Amino acid sequence: MNFQIHDLLLLLPEDFLLFAACAILFLDLFLKPAQRGITHGLSLAALAGTAALILGDHDPATVAFHGAYLHDGVAALLKLFLLGVTAAVFVYARSYLRDRRLYLGEFYLLTLFAVLGMMLLVSAGNLVMVYLGLELFALSSYGLVAINRDSGVASEAAMKYFVLGALASGLLLYGMSMIYGATGTLDLAAIHHVPAGPHPNLLAFGLVFLVVGIAFKFGAAPFHMWLPDVYEGSPTAVTVFIGSAPKIAAFGMAYRLLEGGLGTLAPHWSLMLALLAAASLVIGNVVAIAQTNLKRMLAYSTISHVGFLLLGLANGTPAGYAAAMFYAIAYAIMTTAAFGAILLLARAGFEAEEIDDFKGLNQRNPWYAFLMLLTMASLAGIPPLFGFFAKLLVLKAALDAGMLWLALVAIVLAIVGAFYYLRVIKVMYFDPPAEAALALPQDLPLRWLLSINGVALLVLGVWWGPLIAWCYRAFGLAS
Repeated sequence: MNFQIHDLLLLLPEDFLLFAACAILFLDLFLKPAQRGITHGLSLAALAGTAALILGDHDPATVAFHGAYLHDGVAALLKLFLLGVTAAVFVYARSYLRDRRLYLGEFYLLTLFAVLGMMLLVSAGNLVMVYLGLELFALSSYGLVAINRDSGVASEAAMKYFVLGALASGLLLYGMSMIYGATGTLDLAAIHHVPAGPHPNLLAFGLVFLVVGIAFKFGAAPFHMWLPDVYEGSPTAVTVFIGSAPKIAAFGMAYRLLEGGLGTLAPHWSLMLALLAAASLVIGNVVAIAQTNLKRMLAYSTISHVGFLLLGLANGTPAGYAAAMFYAIAYAIMTTAAFGAILLLARAGFEAEEIDDFKGLNQRNPWYAFLMLLTMASLAGIPPLFGFFAKLLVLKAALDAGMLWLALVAIVLAIVGAFYYLRVIKVMYFDPPAEAALALPQDLPLRWLLSINGVALLVLGVWWGPLIAWCYRAFGLAS
């Protein structure tokens, strides 16, 4: 297959990140543990350089490699937030990794390669590109979860993640093979314009497997069984990455496959997504109430938030996709703040993973308690915070699609879900301090980042218009 130099120029951000990661890999071989800060700084610089290349590219929407790679507003917006969230993860994770002797070059390199896979995934215009991006991200994630080799819990979580992830990838690949058999092409744009023809049942059967694979990558019920164990078993520095950036990439994958490739089957996959959303809302919110481990509670909370995100996707229109993208971005920002608070209070020998570890936080540090309050309230969808408007937009998308029943289910379960978020707030403000958590950390970059992250939830709750306008423009809508 021939290609022109213009194709490589369109992939310049991905090329830059790839070469930067390889250079960091080579340099890290010669660094002593005490010099790991160089790897940290270079990794942040690689993310910043990649973001600058994306921002500096003003070419109109176009394709490369004969349609395998798509360059459009959706991809650019998703990539920028992927890079921003990952940079926040690096800052949040540094002191945690250093205190536990996990301050390794492997953490940064695996994360960079995972980001590269997600960037390819959200720009995929071909089934092969979807699979390559997904597997690059997934294989890197398995290694990240198992990075603490001395922890049996982390190894168990990584094994579960690997086995179930391999099963989901196999189902997705099987679905792709059936779609190829029904349409005779791997190009998503071509699939979109190919009529069902003589194999409508084969195409519909392939769609089912695609939706199952997408649901697993989202962590939607009933394909969520891996998510609580991975969140709880992973080092928190890894959990903050696994719980944030991949949700943005999963939205990109769902949009490319469902709208870009199978948009003509929207009446079918829209109903499937609606049922997955309802199941996720019920299971996520109800089971989260029973959790005492904060990371596990946030895992089930993630399942419920995936349910809300699917409300927008089930709409099946550009306005619905814009609402779902807005929700994915909002959730990534909120969850980094939530896990960032855990990382802030954790120290060697104390993980701050239990809800009780936050007892009396207001008496020890009112500012940290206020930031955690903003985060929990935003996740609960309390106005005027960021999470409230994100929920409002996807509920409107469900109503616009004529799914009143689904919107009612979401509203009722959002009220139910507010209980476990308010429980964390109650523990911080009304319970006496936990004895094991009396000491507070002094990591200045982490404290500043958490402050910016937490206050952003309030600022974006009041001034969310520019971001939703950006999301609308990405899908060709007027703001």
